[in-house]
Amino acid sequence: MSEVVYEETATMIAAGELQSFVPFGREHCKNHPNAFNLQLRELQPASELWSSDGAAGLVGSLQEVSLQERERESWELRKGCVGVSEEYVEFEEELYVAGNVVVWSQGSRNQASSVYKAFTVDSPVQQALWCSFAVPKNKKEEEEVEQTVCIIQSSCVNVHTVTGKDFIAPLPFPVSNVWATKFGLLLERKNTAGDAQLNPPGELLPTVFSMLHPLDEIAPVVCKPAGLFEGSRVQYVSDSTMKIVFSCSEPSIVVSYDIAQGIHSVWALRKVTHDERSAVLQIPSEAGGTPLGVLASGFLTSLLSKVSRLDPSGGIGATGLGSGTGTSCPVGTGSALHYSALHSKILTSSPGLHSRVHCPSISNMAALSRAHSPGMAAPSFSGAARFNTSFHCLSPRGHHGLLPSPNSTVNETILLPEMEPIIPALCMDQLWSETVTAGCHREMSSQASKVFLTSDLCENRYLCFLVESHQQLRCVKFIESNDTPQLIFASVTTIHAKDAEPLPNIDATLVLEACGSLVLYTGITRVSKVFVPGLLSPTFSLTNHLPHLSTPVENVSTPANAGSRHLQRLEEAVMPSPVSELRNPNIKHHEGSFLEDFSFQQATPYIRALRDPVCNRVNLDLGSGTVLRISIPEIATSELVKKCLRAICFILPKEAAMKVLVKWYNIYNAPGGPSAHAEWNLFVTCFMTLMGYNTERLTWTRNLHFEVPLSPVIAAKKARPSDGGSDEDWDYLLGSHYHRQMTYQPVCVPVDSSGTGSTFTTETDGLHSVSAPSSPSLKLDASAPLFPHIPALFYVLHLLYQELQLDELQRARASSLVCLLQQLARDLQLDVYVDLYWRDYPSLISGFTETCLIDEALVAQMQRPSFLRAEPPCIFSWLSSCLREEEIPPFPYLVGICQRTRLLVLSYALYIIGDENATSTDVSKYLVKLSAGQKSCASDQHYRRQSSVKVKLTSESLAEQLVVWLTSEGFTLKDLESVPFGVALPIREAIYRCREQPCSDWSEEVCLLIGRQDLTKQAHKMTLAKSKASVGSGLSLEPPATTEADEEEDGMSDIIQEVTGLIWSQDLRVQEVRRLLQSSRPVRVSVVQLPEVSDHEYIEEKENKLLQLCQRTMALPVGRGLFTLFSYHPVPTEPLPVPKLNLTGRAPPRNTMVDLNSGNIDVPPNMTSWPSFHNGVAAGLKIAPASQVESAWIDYNKPKSPELANEYAGFLMALGLNGHLTKLATLNIHDYLTKGTEMTSIGLLLGVSSAKLGTMDMSITRLLSIHIPALLPPTSTELDVPHNVQVAAVIGIGLVYQGTGHRHNAEVLLSEIGRPPGPEMEYCTDRESYSLAAGLALGMVCLGHGSNLIGMTDLNVPEQLYQYMVGGHRRAQAGANRERHKSPSYQIKEGDTINVDVTCPGATLALAMIYLKTNNRSIADWLKPPDTWFLLDFIKPEFLLLRTLARCLIMWDEILPNTEWVKSNIPQIMRGAFDPSEDINMETMAQAQDYITAGACIALGLRFAGSANSDAFDCLYEFARTFMKIMSFASTAAVQMGYYNLQTCLSMILLAMSMVMSGTGDLKVLQLCRFFHKRTGGEMNYGFHMAHHMALGLLFLGGGRYTLGTSNSAIAALLCALYPHFPAHSTDNRYHLQALRHLAVLAAEPRLLVPVDVDSLKPCYALLEVTYKETKWYDETTVELMAPTMLPELHLLKRVKVKGPRYWELSIDLSKETHHLKSILSRDGVLYVKLRAGQLPYKDDPQGWKSLLASSVNHRSSGIRTFKPETISAFTSEPALVSFAEFFCKTSEEMKPTEDTLVLFSAMLYECVTQECPEMLPTYIAIEQAVGALCRGDVLQTFPVWQLRLVVELWDSRVLRGPANRHDALLISEFLPVMKNMVDLALDSWLKDNSSALRSYMRSEILPKDTQSIMLACFLVYRSIPCLRNTHTQLEGCSSLGDLLSRSSQLGIPLRDLLRLLPILVGSTSGPHTCFPLQAF
Repeated sequence: MSEVVYEETATMIAAGELQSFVPFGREHCKNHPNAFNLQLRELQPASELWSSDGAAGLVGSLQEVSLQERERESWELRKGCVGVSEEYVEFEEELYVAGNVVVWSQGSRNQASSVYKAFTVDSPVQQALWCSFAVPKNKKEEEEVEQTVCIIQSSCVNVHTVTGKDFIAPLPFPVSNVWATKFGLLLERKNTAGDAQLNPPGELLPTVFSMLHPLDEIAPVVCKPAGLFEGSRVQYVSDSTMKIVFSCSEPSIVVSYDIAQGIHSVWALRKVTHDERSAVLQIPSEAGGTPLGVLASGFLTSLLSKVSRLDPSGGIGATGLGSGTGTSCPVGTGSALHYSALHSKILTSSPGLHSRVHCPSISNMAALSRAHSPGMAAPSFSGAARFNTSFHCLSPRGHHGLLPSPNSTVNETILLPEMEPIIPALCMDQLWSETVTAGCHREMSSQASKVFLTSDLCENRYLCFLVESHQQLRCVKFIESNDTPQLIFASVTTIHAKDAEPLPNIDATLVLEACGSLVLYTGITRVSKVFVPGLLSPTFSLTNHLPHLSTPVENVSTPANAGSRHLQRLEEAVMPSPVSELRNPNIKHHEGSFLEDFSFQQATPYIRALRDPVCNRVNLDLGSGTVLRISIPEIATSELVKKCLRAICFILPKEAAMKVLVKWYNIYNAPGGPSAHAEWNLFVTCFMTLMGYNTERLTWTRNLHFEVPLSPVIAAKKARPSDGGSDEDWDYLLGSHYHRQMTYQPVCVPVDSSGTGSTFTTETDGLHSVSAPSSPSLKLDASAPLFPHIPALFYVLHLLYQELQLDELQRARASSLVCLLQQLARDLQLDVYVDLYWRDYPSLISGFTETCLIDEALVAQMQRPSFLRAEPPCIFSWLSSCLREEEIPPFPYLVGICQRTRLLVLSYALYIIGDENATSTDVSKYLVKLSAGQKSCASDQHYRRQSSVKVKLTSESLAEQLVVWLTSEGFTLKDLESVPFGVALPIREAIYRCREQPCSDWSEEVCLLIGRQDLTKQAHKMTLAKSKASVGSGLSLEPPATTEADEEEDGMSDIIQEVTGLIWSQDLRVQEVRRLLQSSRPVRVSVVQLPEVSDHEYIEEKENKLLQLCQRTMALPVGRGLFTLFSYHPVPTEPLPVPKLNLTGRAPPRNTMVDLNSGNIDVPPNMTSWPSFHNGVAAGLKIAPASQVESAWIDYNKPKSPELANEYAGFLMALGLNGHLTKLATLNIHDYLTKGTEMTSIGLLLGVSSAKLGTMDMSITRLLSIHIPALLPPTSTELDVPHNVQVAAVIGIGLVYQGTGHRHNAEVLLSEIGRPPGPEMEYCTDRESYSLAAGLALGMVCLGHGSNLIGMTDLNVPEQLYQYMVGGHRRAQAGANRERHKSPSYQIKEGDTINVDVTCPGATLALAMIYLKTNNRSIADWLKPPDTWFLLDFIKPEFLLLRTLARCLIMWDEILPNTEWVKSNIPQIMRGAFDPSEDINMETMAQAQDYITAGACIALGLRFAGSANSDAFDCLYEFARTFMKIMSFASTAAVQMGYYNLQTCLSMILLAMSMVMSGTGDLKVLQLCRFFHKRTGGEMNYGFHMAHHMALGLLFLGGGRYTLGTSNSAIAALLCALYPHFPAHSTDNRYHLQALRHLAVLAAEPRLLVPVDVDSLKPCYALLEVTYKETKWYDETTVELMAPTMLPELHLLKRVKVKGPRYWELSIDLSKETHHLKSILSRDGVLYVKLRAGQLPYKDDPQGWKSLLASSVNHRSSGIRTFKPETISAFTSEPALVSFAEFFCKTSEEMKPTEDTLVLFSAMLYECVTQECPEMLPTYIAIEQAVGALCRGDVLQTFPVWQLRLVVELWDSRVLRGPANRHDALLISEFLPVMKNMVDLALDSWLKDNSSALRSYMRSEILPKDTQSIMLACFLVYRSIPCLRNTHTQLEGCSSLGDLLSRSSQLGIPLRDLLRLLPILVGSTSGPHTCFPLQAF
């Protein structure tokens, strides 16, 4: 019988899906305006004809296209590689080439093809291929792979990437073939006939080159031959007889063919090592022969003379050649291969007369291809060759712009010094070559026409090459060695074949035999013939093919046609000439009489060739242009069969496994094979037959009801019956296991006893034949191939069965498998296994009774594997023992097949047993791997890899370890849903525990698994490049539609309303701020016309009033810029909207226009220039740093009208402040500086420097130095730089070098503070602002360095500054600037003393910044105010303010937020009682006191900037009130002080307050600001308005999203911006440059945290808990804040946590790193939070009284009763819960459930919502269903009972651990105890009635029938009673309880289950034992 099975020659399988194939590109090209049309357009100027693609003119061009169009057609197909996220779409991609067009199309079986891209190039395409290049990503080793299409033309390669980059790489030589590899392209140089004569002896040039990226040089490839003689010396691949025939990227190999020896070799391709590179490049030591790469003298000259003959255009110039020929030029002797060598090759190998195209010089090309950005179209290189009129050999690296002139002599050109060797990049190692034994081949082997990799069904891999001349397919088996990634090649097998193609999807090869039949092989095993339905048509008559007789030649023997027939290799398609050499043997073989040939064709199905395999589809080329596409069927479609086959292959030796697979494949795919549902039955029959069963005799297999009998030979002949259906199908369904399961009480259903189609034989006679079978027919055939392996196969399938049990989706299949398993178990006499199956499927197994005998003699033949245990492995009982904490043996599993088993066993080991190393080092404690005959090594490796990914965890909880480990194994929520509910419960519990407090650094996948979408979303945002989406991140940036048209123009409409509405929900303060800061509408000028005022005077009065109001309007933009900071994302196609600065007014009552330009009053000139600058800055500052801003867009915003130039200057500065100016091209910067105005220069210099803050950027330094005379060399031309620009440049130096302590700059700036005025009125005006700027810049350069300024001790910086501050003799100028200051100024007489009024402010602030926060008391004491009245008179009060400020900043840690500290800064003499005898100037004293107070207040403001510290605020507010009081009473004090001084101090205190409260929008400060806003006129000048509105802007910084930092850098920026001397009018820059006011932006930090609900994506309120680190002022404290809120500075915080109970908790630990939180804050501070189920957001329910849990507070346990399912949607966003409530918790017309069910469902729902575990709902329902079924007694299998048992055991283990652990367990309600009780009652009542059944089971009598058997199985499973077949003697008839306990302890029955058995076991129903309170257990 076994002979028949293996008669493969007789078998045949049917191929499916026959369809004709036409390449899609061909259709597309018909409509494509291809190169033909393009050329006509190109060819107009006659001068260009020589550069077109080698055509002599128009006619030539046309002919060429039309003639060769058809010849050039070729295509290749591959499997598409775009995986769509949800489901993987499989499709085919086609690359079609014809003429100059390449078409890349995609299409799948169920979707039509479509063109993905089409390319048209200038010259005919030689070859097109897909290739992926590796692009190094960053400095690290990782690389990105770029998918590309490479199009090879004669002179260049076009590379088009999928991402849209285009490259054109020139080819330095003609190329015969190009190959795609793992690293890039391999190019083979075309050998022309001229080679041999030109090469000097011993001189070989490389033939194979690599291109690793289109922009890289083309480098030669080196190789290491495996020769014995030369060792493995590295050398260039320069053998012209070697041709590459195949390349492959995985594994990275190349197959080559040696023409001379006729041998194929395999090479491994890899990157060159460093040593090999140097070995090739240095001079070889041996003297023999010219070393490689050295050009012999005289070689080149001969070469050049050849060239001159070749080149008709005379491009090189006759003179040059003449002078060059005679001289010999030894070029680069003694060095490696050079460009010159390469280029000489270029010229020689030009194929014909039109050679210009082929020899572009490499440097031109390289320069061109690199200069053009990939986006621009580079000119076609055929055109570029025109530049190439000189022959020169410069390396692209080394040419210094020396392009030799056309008439230069060749000598000078060639003898250029920059000869660089080309460094090789890739190396080929020889792995294997064919051995040709003498006499074996009559003729030499010819080149393989096809090479491919294939693997067989048992995972052996082969490299196959088809040698057509011998009609052989040679298959070389290879394996990858373990340690190194090396391939080892083994035996060669030859298969006779005319053609072959691999089918990777089904591990097979389709072979076309010489006779024309198709045969399928897997590896080298022949499977069967393939029957193609349409081809054996009987109507095959001679007439059909008569045309072929008349032109027989065309059919067979022309080489050109041979080429077009085998289009696999493209070089044959383009050039017919080389084909003839290749194909000669082929033609010889076919020649003979034509008639003979014809008859041969007629007999076959006429398949000429095979091509284009993709997955399991392949094309049949029938010649004459018809191509058919067929698909070869897969080995199995049903999952179960696939799994069984994998398990069988796993355990069997390879040969046996191969036999089984081949046999199965033939049966399954026989023509007219089975329909879908029969696949399993077919498999069982086939499998059992192979094991020696006679399936016809076994009742149940006979009934498997087949259309197809088993003998495969007959099967092939029988056609498939119609699938129309028959009565049998219905019977089949009725009798099916499925039907039995679906009917409810099967007791009442009369079973059709005839058993027509029933899978379960219920015939009575069959049942009782348990005793030995009567007939001998049921013996096993020992000669069957699988007979010896039965035990091993049984065990493997048993493990597979256990695996299927763990997957809800596969479990239905387990019942089919169990039928097969029980039969094997019976025959192997493994009763325990049969018992196990009976327990799982009692109703099913009790129907089977037949056993087959196995002769005792034959049992010895069976290989009983060591792993077959007597105790059957049962996964559920293993997990259950885990939960009961019993000793457990490791569980067996099959690597790669039982993945679910492995996962769950290890999860339990980790989580339940609590072994932290379960998943890493201790795996073997819990799992034992079956090592099969074949897979041992592979599995180990897989296994090692698993464990090496050790999840690095500290001693975190087991739950967290479990979750992270599961994620790393790729386990998702979807997988969890398919785990049975009892098994999954511990995993769900772990997930539930982790959900409470997840780590902030978990990956996105872990967060998904634990169901925290908020974290997933946050993690996802982390990975997004900062794109638009992530910035707006769900906050709608659209402002609400406003009514008035003007409102949009005020420039403040972009504040995110949703957020501000949450922060300040009670009032409209944001609207109020907008009203105060808007400057785009006319102001209201209300002046009452008194009777005595004439109309003309009245108009003047109105205009004067307007002028006063305009002082305020012009100061507003500074504040507005701060208010709208970073709130807008510009659209790249629109210019930035800048609100206009409106300086007109409207006078009530008639609303008449009031204008300043009427000429009635004098308006200062240039009044609006700085205000419009500020307006530009304000507009530019709206742009958020994360926006997409390009250089072009910045330029695009340039205004057309010159009056807007100042605004644009401000806009540029703003772009610098938000970091976008770095993108501006240098060219544009230069443009602006030369052509722009003074303002543009100021804005640009400050902007660029801010953008490059602290980088010491050289180019920016150069830019700034030009504008600072002191930084230019002393002899340089004096540039006329406007003063303000110099100031800006000096500050720029400070910014660029901030904190670097750069010595030279510090020295220059130090001397610039005291720069004296020059003779010609230079440096005489506004000296104060320059000196201040130099001081600030010096402070910034040395920011916070204190006394450790490296290398500056000789500068005496502090002493020099002190001198500038207090005065004294000027020191001699040192260094370079001595020349400059020789002659003094003629105007200003300062003498040789320092002018303190000029230098003091700068010096004071410089000291403050250098010693910032250093607490250096000695320096601070210099800054103390003098303590005698005499000295006080010498210091300006303003300077006292600066000194106090400076001193406090140095003594940073001593600043305290109370009034005592502020007053402590006032010197003692002012505080005490005054002695009236002293002559005290009260005015001096008052001013000094107030200014010192103001200085201390600013210091306080800086110290607590952005902290909203209430003490600091109260203190400052008190001082502000005091000053206001003094001002409001015209008291003596106010007169003494002077209004101006009071107002200055007050403004500074106001600014200090708004710094402390920055971003909080505090109402008290807002009231003060508004009070000052109202005051116009009098002494309220432009500067005060600026101060007040800056305060307002700081108060609402960035619309409440930003606040100020107190880092050194921020303090420096604030000192620049808030310098306490404000301009008197809008053009005043005398003391301080107005532009610097905007530097406050550099101190702004985003610290607003906005919780966003992850479901609605709307901002919401959430409670935060913020923990401060401890400092010396306070201990670690925790405060609660209601977010959205400003966070304190991050370095002060320990952690930030979202607190429950409304939202899921989320903790961000800042002690580890602050980067995560910073990135959240920088993206609008969006923190995703998830509302807990049963809770409402704070907005809807501020007190928390409406939540679900709140209702049960008043009367206990009424929570469930008062719960109305309808309201669920308010409390949870889980769609599953909402729809459950909708459909199951209310009565509807169609469905009227009972009241109990409704209550139960509602209770479940309530529990899920309040316990916050919606995913438990299915578990609850499953438990309820299982219990219900058990109580009703209609269980069909014990699976749900197992699950219940696991649930109860988990619950027990949790409860036993004590009440402490109960809070984090999942099932905590009364639900489970109730359910458990119901089960107990049901089983006990059954036991009472049916104790006899249990007794008979324990005595191993015949099992009872039907329901009894089912309930018995349930009882045994639930009560965990082991199989008692062999142990009944021990348990029954115990005399006492103690006796029983001692006996049962060995069996492992839990005590409470044992007590249930007591009445039966002890045997007496009376007696003392019955009084046990059973319910207690």
